[in-house]
Amino acid sequence: MTLSPTVAVIGGGPAGLMAAEVLGASGAQVHVYDAMPSVGRKFLLAGRGGLNLTHSEPFDVFMSRFGERRAQLEPMLAQFGPQQVREWATGLGIETFVGTSGRVFPTDMKAAPLLRAWLHRLRSAGVQFHMRHRWLGDASFDAAALWFATPTGETSVKADAVVLALGGASWARLGSDGAWAPWLQGRGIDVAPLLPANCGFDGAGWSEHFSSRFAGQPFKSVAISFTDSQGRSFARKGEFVATATGIEGSLIYAASALLRDEIAAHGSATLSLDLLPDRSAEQVLAAVKHPRGARSLSSHLKSRLGLEGIKAGVLHEALSREAMQDPVQLAARIKAVPLKLVAIRPIDEAISTAGGVHFDALDAQLMASAVPGVFVAGEMLDWEAPTGGYLLTASMASGAAAARGAIQRLGL
Repeated sequence: MTLSPTVAVIGGGPAGLMAAEVLGASGAQVHVYDAMPSVGRKFLLAGRGGLNLTHSEPFDVFMSRFGERRAQLEPMLAQFGPQQVREWATGLGIETFVGTSGRVFPTDMKAAPLLRAWLHRLRSAGVQFHMRHRWLGDASFDAAALWFATPTGETSVKADAVVLALGGASWARLGSDGAWAPWLQGRGIDVAPLLPANCGFDGAGWSEHFSSRFAGQPFKSVAISFTDSQGRSFARKGEFVATATGIEGSLIYAASALLRDEIAAHGSATLSLDLLPDRSAEQVLAAVKHPRGARSLSSHLKSRLGLEGIKAGVLHEALSREAMQDPVQLAARIKAVPLKLVAIRPIDEAISTAGGVHFDALDAQLMASAVPGVFVAGEMLDWEAPTGGYLLTASMASGAAAARGAIQRLGL
């Protein structure tokens, strides 16, 4: 009797688990190895505020979120994209809904029930899990001899193919530390430097008074705009949060690639913050100029424009006392507060990472040209995307694509 081929999946995040699912359905013997005590830890963390599975926008718009890597990712997402993610979740007994922003969530907003159902299906398909197995890639990088550090010592396993899905370099405590990058480079696989993505920034220039009073508070119903030195622009409404030293949050994450690259190239990036994006400059000026009688300026701004709290606070950061009394200068700043950023927050704080294995180092099936039989998936690949379900969908799609590549190579 001929045994089915064995495939080792290294990494138990969404990309690795999806690879395991596709491989298991093909009849391969699938073994998932992960350094942590349990799989899906970053997946569970992402679900704490409501698990954003994918996005419901039209596919062409969805694909535009991947920027320069659209061409490489589109074939994968055409086979396993937003609609397939929803159908997959339904198959696990998890119904989904579309939120007001177009984002797709499980009806109970939780990650844990979905992960439990997923692992149950994988185990039922014969997938075997090996926890607390840390791959020693610097000592072994051959499907014929994969070495792992375990609580009982080092161990070696053999496989007919390998899928690497070790994640990027953010949230190292959850298992993604980027240690694999020099190991792959040492075997002739080109790897772009790992950089923070969907990250916060330092250097907004807050005074101690502002920082102590407003750090942790959100700017709601605002818009930001930014044009880099190459003429690339970003403009969007949303919300973000002031930190003690700068800014972070969903709206900032969406612009983070442009801001990050500008800071890296020129040492700083200055974005423009519109505190009242739904009012024209003329409307704002008229409201500021409106006679206020005996009311204070702060009462006037609150009454006429709804400006108070952190929005009023940032105006005092941007204008002198004298300028605050000048309606023209004040109205102009309400529509355009400059925020100069000078540093990127550490990569371990980032939601995700950019950089990774160059697609040119892989074939169309995501197999490493320099190491036949080794496939790469998920955040290890050189791509990035904003939050909103894009990261998770593309990670799962690449895991499925790598698995299909292994299946084709093994002739299953």
